[in-house]
Amino acid sequence: MYTIIDIETTGNGIKGNKITEIAIFKYDGEQIVDEFTSLVNPQCPIPYFITGLTGIDDQLVQNAPIFSEIAAKVLEITKDSIFVAHAVNFDYGVIKEEFRQLGIDFTRKKLCTVRLSRKLIPGLQSYSLGKLCSAIDIPLKDRHRARGDAHATVLLFQKLHKTPNSEIVFQKFLNARNQEATLPPHLSKSVFDKIPQKPGIYYFKNQKGEIIYVGKAINLKKRVLGHFYDKSTKEIRMCSETADIDFKLSGSELVALLMESAEIKKHFPPYNSAQKRIVRQYAIFAYEDRKGIVHLAFNTIKGVPNPLKIFYNQIDCRAYLQEICKAFALCPKYCHLQQTNAACSHHEITSCEGVCRGEELVDEYNKKVEAAITSMKAIQSEVRIIKEKGRNEDENAVVLITEGMYRGYGFINQQLEVSSLADIEAFIVPQRNTLEAQRIVESLLPKLESFVL
Repeated sequence: MYTIIDIETTGNGIKGNKITEIAIFKYDGEQIVDEFTSLVNPQCPIPYFITGLTGIDDQLVQNAPIFSEIAAKVLEITKDSIFVAHAVNFDYGVIKEEFRQLGIDFTRKKLCTVRLSRKLIPGLQSYSLGKLCSAIDIPLKDRHRARGDAHATVLLFQKLHKTPNSEIVFQKFLNARNQEATLPPHLSKSVFDKIPQKPGIYYFKNQKGEIIYVGKAINLKKRVLGHFYDKSTKEIRMCSETADIDFKLSGSELVALLMESAEIKKHFPPYNSAQKRIVRQYAIFAYEDRKGIVHLAFNTIKGVPNPLKIFYNQIDCRAYLQEICKAFALCPKYCHLQQTNAACSHHEITSCEGVCRGEELVDEYNKKVEAAITSMKAIQSEVRIIKEKGRNEDENAVVLITEGMYRGYGFINQQLEVSSLADIEAFIVPQRNTLEAQRIVESLLPKLESFVL
């Protein structure tokens, strides 16, 4: 026995989504044996765009029953039957959540007519209900209303049920261990099966082949599957649009992070919210005052003509300057860590040798400042190579940093002899030194194996 179901909702994901209309047809494999259709008062405003799509507005559902008043009927008609819907995970998820809020565990076996159609009627351009019905001559009346869509799904299901080999396909999809039921309706299982359990980045693409999301993972298959179990609004919408998944291996988490960042900046996928915002940069700089004293200070990078070192937030910038001040016995007043017209009296930095009190010669103090500046520049002039695991056992991944800036990554066969920067640069895929890439490298550098040329 099957119950073929369609719902209209307020359109706010799974947990915030409320049913506005429900239609259920009970089908015994030959004919419809029962039917239940009802408007539902969602007890919340219906968005204008939903009304524009379905024609259901607040006034129409004002006197309709709330879900708790029809819950017993839904339980009764779906009891001991298989839950069938077009893109079943959506309808099933919303109804299950409505029951959960009533303290009832709603559990039924599921069949998805999108996935069944892809398997039994292959080769169509689109498997949306409207285009599918048009392609195989199924009448579809009252589109985007529960009863109209549910009845069209019944006619579609009847055709699928009578298709040769349908019993084998149905049983496969009903198998509790069958992972295919979890996949997005437009995604082929063969595509998912090709995804390896290795580090890398992955691309979710829609039916037009457009990249809608880029992610990274240490285990690509596990991470991708995690999206399909996530019931947040964003994930549901993204997965419902996903028709293809591509991937690239990275060998390590660091390279995956850098690859992901570069691809997000390149494609700006609509479902990637991170790394699109503008990050304010801060920089340390030096200048000489009227008394001839050289100051170290920090400001936003727009106000710094010749930055000595760049940071991505004010806290890190100030903390670094404090360490420089301590290490070279500088004055916190002239490092702009303390605002005062008198001598310095910093609560933590006590290494000042008295330039602010006239106890240290300006020339001697300036020599210490120059030493601090030289130290900062020396660190930035290093050529640093980070070595990581490659995409296979025969290669290493390398990340190149020169003059304190990220230059790119590459993969080098372990059998090749590499002894100079020129040798390494031949394998490097050049990359932009974006703020995100710089932060990734700087945050992980202390934990990683690297060497300086």
